[in-house]
Amino acid sequence: MAGPVRIVPSVLPADQSRLGEEVEALEAAGADRIQWDVMDGHFVPNLTFGPDVIAAARPHAALPFEAHLMVEGPEALLPRYVEAGCEIVILHAESTTNLHRALASVREAGARPAVALSPATPATAVAHVLDLVDLVLVMTVNPGFGGQDYLASMEAKVAEVAAMLGRLDREVDLEVDGGIAPATVAGAAAAGANVLVAGSALWR
Repeated sequence: MAGPVRIVPSVLPADQSRLGEEVEALEAAGADRIQWDVMDGHFVPNLTFGPDVIAAARPHAALPFEAHLMVEGPEALLPRYVEAGCEIVILHAESTTNLHRALASVREAGARPAVALSPATPATAVAHVLDLVDLVLVMTVNPGFGGQDYLASMEAKVAEVAAMLGRLDREVDLEVDGGIAPATVAGAAAAGANVLVAGSALWR
């Protein structure tokens, strides 16, 4: 996880009627990639971004897209998000009873697999799949809505995941998502994150 900390913008707070233009603006501003927060109304109470929406935005930028799937039973949906143009697909450890197989399916579909942990889920819940993923996402808010306050108590979990990743023989990104703003960047980075997802703070 060497190198500078990267900021990945989430389009959840963007103007939903102008997503193509918003994606173009993020690329022009130098974004490394863009995150799409996909919610199904079941795993989390909000409902956002079907694959057709992402596919429609795809021609507006060449930079990578990542789909953060906050959905129940992601196995059925994940191929559609890869087809829509997402190069990284993030699955929640809590969303499926066979996480190992689901992550392998992401790779088989042609995308980079990643795994996410909600605040209540311990770091050890992903220990058995670290050999399959290119990224681990630690949520520093409860998933479902933007604009929530950063949970500084999650920094201990970020540090625990960083230690787990440090024992691997390859590089795996450690991403933090939730409440990222100028006042919280330092804490997340000091805990070991090298990718920070920013939503509401970027769009104010």
